[in-house]
Amino acid sequence: MTATRTHTLTRERVHHAWDNSLPPLLTIDSGDTVVFETRDASDGFITPQTTIEDLLPPRPFRGHPLTGPVCVRDAAPGDTLEIEILELQPGSYGWTRFSPGRGLLPDDFDRPFFHLWDLTRDPAPFRRGVRVPLEPFLGVMGVTLAQPGAHSTMPPRRNGGNIDTKQLTTGARLYLPVLVEGALFSCGDGHAAQGDGEVCITAIECDMTATLRFTLHKGRELPEFQFRTAGPLLSRTNSREWYATTGHGPDLIEAARNAVRHMIGYLVREHGLTREEAYILCSVAVDLKLSEVVDAPNWVVSAFLPLSLFER
Repeated sequence: MTATRTHTLTRERVHHAWDNSLPPLLTIDSGDTVVFETRDASDGFITPQTTIEDLLPPRPFRGHPLTGPVCVRDAAPGDTLEIEILELQPGSYGWTRFSPGRGLLPDDFDRPFFHLWDLTRDPAPFRRGVRVPLEPFLGVMGVTLAQPGAHSTMPPRRNGGNIDTKQLTTGARLYLPVLVEGALFSCGDGHAAQGDGEVCITAIECDMTATLRFTLHKGRELPEFQFRTAGPLLSRTNSREWYATTGHGPDLIEAARNAVRHMIGYLVREHGLTREEAYILCSVAVDLKLSEVVDAPNWVVSAFLPLSLFER
């Protein structure tokens, strides 16, 4: 039996698209562990000195900077790659921003907004009386697509990719269908915290150091990615009451928009946030849930706010 090994990939070399012609930076065996250093979604452009003026006009997005690819020896289409998340360490700062025309509410704001976070403190302070617990995860984890050419990292696909699944914290396990020889796994887009939905299009974006262990399951084919959590959901925030707003209608996206609009109204009215601050908080801490999808012609989406964010 081959002894397992631990490898390291730094953030010095990244790629910005899914492309099965990219040569692997590393070849590993099933059971090996890799320490990935990843860049934030701005590719290092945003620093603690950045202001909103530095972000105007918005820079073209060339794709998430991803560390990899990693070739898993003997992996082939029809197999499953299990990724066990052993450790996640965010950088010292993070950021959240939105711009008109993007996100769940593209037409509700007429100016961009930007917030820097101090991640040396946990919970991270947002504004007076409001703190967000850190529950870091990687927004992007995926294997390379079978289709040739360069493909955007933005949409999630069968390969995983930009799945933005906040439950993939330390201790969780992600299962990906292998689509090409060697799997060719890459990751990036570190998030220090996020609400389900990531509604303003960014979470608390940050550099991340991720320690992942890989196990290859031969002949176990999956239709799409699946995962197992590390334990009960929402362990950092599920300690007090929650407040929920709802949206209903025949269109789930519009119902989600209305649930978030109502939550923004609640945060402004009851907690004194500006509308921009409220939208940011919805993106990093509010969870969208499907409350029901069977009572036609209307469905219900609920937006859940953990009241543990607020000082008593």
